[in-house]
Amino acid sequence: MAVPFDQLEGIIWYDGELVPWAEAKLHVLSHGLHYASSVFEGERAYGGEIFKCTEHSERLKRSANALDFEIPYSAAEIDAAKREVLERNGQRDAYVRPVAWRGSEMMGVAAQTNAIHLAIATWPWPSYFNPAERLKGIRLDLADYRRPDPATAPSQSKAAGLYMICTVSKHRAERKGFADALMLDWQGRVAECTGANVFFVKDGIIHTPIADCFLDGITRRTVMELARRRGIEIIERRIWPEELTELSECFITGSAVEVTAVSEIADWRFTPGEITKQLMEDYETEVQPKGKAAAA
Repeated sequence: MAVPFDQLEGIIWYDGELVPWAEAKLHVLSHGLHYASSVFEGERAYGGEIFKCTEHSERLKRSANALDFEIPYSAAEIDAAKREVLERNGQRDAYVRPVAWRGSEMMGVAAQTNAIHLAIATWPWPSYFNPAERLKGIRLDLADYRRPDPATAPSQSKAAGLYMICTVSKHRAERKGFADALMLDWQGRVAECTGANVFFVKDGIIHTPIADCFLDGITRRTVMELARRRGIEIIERRIWPEELTELSECFITGSAVEVTAVSEIADWRFTPGEITKQLMEDYETEVQPKGKAAAA
């Protein structure tokens, strides 16, 4: 049985201090726990370097601003803290999780005077799906819940509250034997998976939903740039579920899943092809520290 996360060993950066893992605690009446006034990032370190480190730190601060609070550290300070934790934990290939939240000074919807806390943890984490499964293609269910209208939620933030329906949807999918679930948007169009962006291929052209009601992922943008380097055309557009029968390849992207092929979405079938395979390989090269990649 896997060790629970609160029982792992290591160091966590907590409000500017390095504390033993077991001592990184917050009160049960923290506003972030009750009212979801919390934002976070999911990042990966490869070969001792955090991929797109500053982009993630800047997005963390923007997410907090979207929830009407200011993280009391600059992006550069957050970058330095992440690297310090990674080094102190002796990790080179790891997952990096910064999280910020409102504290416990006030308990109610309004909490304008609550202290803002920031913690950063790192831990070893291999590929989300094993390499063979990533290339063969995972199976996705179709989620019941939909991504909300962007006029109703801060969809461009990585806010904890936005993931509530993602957890429910992924649990339901896993109970039915699927790896994850595809979510539609509030109008019934293809949006994203529970924690990853989605892409499709038709006649050598990549198609992906417009990121207006879900997070425009850093991995998403990275993979789009890699495709353009290869001269592959990318079209961001509205995609309706009935169009999926006309699309040949499908893959998802995210810091956790990296680039992973999809073979099924509910009753739709896809065949992982050359574009998916190429982008998987290109991404694996891109995330490596430049000196290591050049020597490979």
